[in-house]
Amino acid sequence: MSKVKAVITDLDRTLLRTDKSLSPYTVSVLKECKARGIKVMAATARPERTVRSYDAAIGFDGMTVMNGAKVMVGNRVMTYGIPDNLAEEMLAKVCGRNEFLFSVETGEILYAAEHIPEFEYTLHTGFPKLPAGETAYKILVSGEGATEFVQENLVGGLHCTVANGYLVQIMSEAANKRNGVQVMLDAFGIAPEEAVYFGDDFDDAESMQFCGLGVAVDNAIPEVKAVADKVVESNDADGVARWIEANLL
Repeated sequence: MSKVKAVITDLDRTLLRTDKSLSPYTVSVLKECKARGIKVMAATARPERTVRSYDAAIGFDGMTVMNGAKVMVGNRVMTYGIPDNLAEEMLAKVCGRNEFLFSVETGEILYAAEHIPEFEYTLHTGFPKLPAGETAYKILVSGEGATEFVQENLVGGLHCTVANGYLVQIMSEAANKRNGVQVMLDAFGIAPEEAVYFGDDFDDAESMQFCGLGVAVDNAIPEVKAVADKVVESNDADGVARWIEANLL
């Protein structure tokens, strides 16, 4: 591949350790990348509010959050929300299934219809109507049979991915990590061939294949390892930073 000008990485289970921490070693390696003129960018399913502490530690040159529903480069912010009518049509389908847990990500607030233990959320009892004045960026659905149900009942103009093997994420067709990666690279005049992408899950595969080098961590799902150009040590072993230090610094 060409000389690497950009490092793009997923966060959870890739750059971050399993306990969600960011090791001092990883921070130092990424800061050295920036000092040498290599752009460092994040591409994550997380909303911006849960990325800010990591951004403060590293100083990302660009961030794609909510699986591409929001892209930030410098002062530029691009958003790709779900049109209200499509969001409410999809929510009406999901609301009819009592076995599913679902929530709506609006960027600053996650709204849920009932208690979801692993998330911080605000209760909203008015679904399928969206909270007043809010834009839906992602609809999150989990439960027995959720993946098959969503795939079979997906509203036109939307697409879905599955994270962690169980969490279905529904977004606008315009929102995906690969588009976010392209927007970030274009902002700096960097060709995809000059970028390396690190990831672990389904929503990373397309970006890994788009960039000049796609790297999977050892804890990645088999489908991602299969399309990766390289497999490095796990997230808990700082595999991303170790590869960067050995190959780019």
